[in-house]
Amino acid sequence: MATLKQIQFRLRLAKKTLTRATKEVTTTKARIKKLEAQLQKAKAAEAKKKKAAPKKKKAVAKKKKAPARKKAAPKKKGASKAK
Repeated sequence: MATLKQIQFRLRLAKKTLTRATKEVTTTKARIKKLEAQLQKAKAAEAKKKKAAPKKKKAVAKKKKAPARKKAAPKKKGASKAK
């Protein structure tokens, strides 16, 4: 059977291991929360892009042609010699 000192030593080691594990679990939970928040933001941004992309294509679909210029009407030859 184990002595009193050995039991106390094992108990201290077990407590240290437990506190270390608890800290790791806490930090891992915090890291998971941050990553989930980033994932939600990325999904929202991607969904926004998908919704916005078709609208842009429709708006730029066709360009108007420049209107053709009218040809100048020919001048009458007799009007300038009327003096």
